[in-house]
Amino acid sequence: MNPAPPRFPAEWEPQSAILIAWPHAETDWADRLGEVEETYIALVAAITRFEPVLICVADDDLQTYAEARLRSARVDLSRVRFVPAAYDDTWLRDSGPISLRDGGGFRLLDFRFTGWGGKFEASRDDQLIEHLDETGTFLNSARQPIDFALEGGAIETDGEGTLLSTWQCLRERHPTAGREEITRRLASWLHQDRVLWLDHGYLEGDDTDAHIDTLARFAGPDAIVFQACEDPSDSHYAELKAMADEIAALRTREGKPYRLFPLPWARPIVDEGRRLAASYANFLIINGAVLMPAYGDEADSPAQAVLAEAFPDREVIAVPCRPLIWQNGSLHCITMQLPAGLVRQE
Repeated sequence: MNPAPPRFPAEWEPQSAILIAWPHAETDWADRLGEVEETYIALVAAITRFEPVLICVADDDLQTYAEARLRSARVDLSRVRFVPAAYDDTWLRDSGPISLRDGGGFRLLDFRFTGWGGKFEASRDDQLIEHLDETGTFLNSARQPIDFALEGGAIETDGEGTLLSTWQCLRERHPTAGREEITRRLASWLHQDRVLWLDHGYLEGDDTDAHIDTLARFAGPDAIVFQACEDPSDSHYAELKAMADEIAALRTREGKPYRLFPLPWARPIVDEGRRLAASYANFLIINGAVLMPAYGDEADSPAQAVLAEAFPDREVIAVPCRPLIWQNGSLHCITMQLPAGLVRQE
C-alpha cells in the first residue's frame, strides 16, 4: 500500500506555535524601533492567549530585553520560547519554513529567500530555516532545500490541494519561466493539484511584487476574503476592481463560486510623501482566533466585522499594525504558523 503523499495544511488547521523574530537596532526597524516593539508586544500578548510563540532573538542581550518588555506588559511568558538565530530582518512569513505534513512527521520546505528578488540583503534570512533545523527547534521533521525563489507570503492554500497566488510575483522572481512551468513546479513541491492565478491586484508601498497575502486569502475551502477598494478616485480602484472580478470568476473544486468577503478600504496613509500599503487581508489565523491588522482608521471596525463573518467560529482581535507598514508589510508578513506537532510543547 502506497503511503499518503505530503499535504500542505491550511492556516486554520491546529497549530503548535507561531514563529516570529524580535526587531532590533541592526534590522531596518532601527529608526522607529520603539514604535514597532509596541506592535510586537501586542502581537505576542494576543497569540499567547491561544497558543505558544517561538521568538528568534539575535543574542542573549536581546532575549533579556525582549523578556523584560513582555513581562512589563504582563504577557504570559510560560507560552513564550526564545531561539537564538541570526537574521537580516523580521519578515518570517517569507524566510520561515513552509511546513507540509508527511506521514506522521513533517517536511520543511526551504525555498531560496532572495530579499524579494534582490531588493535587500537576505543572506542570513536565507539560512534561517537550516539554522533552526540544526538547533533542534522542530520535531520529527526533515528539511528539503529547494533552489527556487519563493516566499511564504506569495502562496495561499485551502488545505485540500488548491493553491492561490499572483502571477506578477512569480513572474518577477522567475522572468524566464512560463506560467505552465511554474504551475507544474509549485504543484509538485507543494503537493497541490490546482493552482489558481490572479493577474490583477497591487498595493502602493508594497515591495513584494504583489504577494497574495496582502490581497486575497482563503477562509475555508469555499470562501475567499479579499482587499477591496470602494473609492473610484483612489489610484488602486481599477486594479482592485479587476482583481475582485477575477476572484468572482474563480470556482471551487465542486465548480461553484466561492463565498466572497470583500474587506473595506482604509484611507490613504502617507509617510514622508510615500503611500503605505494598509491591507486588512494581511491577517493571521491562529488556534481559536483571527488576528487582524488595525491601522487607526475608521475602516478598522468594519474590517473586523467582515472577518468575524468569514470566521464565525473564531474571535477576531485587532492588533495595532500601523508601524509595520512603514517597512512595507503587516501582521501576516512578520509571522509563520507551525502546525500542531512540529514544535515541542514545554
